[in-house]
Amino acid sequence: MPNLTRRGFIAAAAAAGTIRALPQIAAKTGGRRVLTLVYDKSLGAMRAIDKLVP
Repeated sequence: MPNLTRRGFIAAAAAAGTIRALPQIAAKTGGRRVLTLVYDKSLGAMRAIDKLVP
C-alpha cells in the first residue's frame, strides 16, 4: 500500500465517497456524463473526474 499523507488520505476518501454517491445522483437528474483524467499533485497520481452536463 502506498504511503499516504494526511492530504492524500483526505483526497482519496473524498474521491471514494463521490464514486459511491455519483450513480444515485446521475440516475435522479439525468443528463450526460463527461469523464476527465487529471493529475492530482496531492495524490501523486492520475484521478478521474466525472461531471454531469445537463
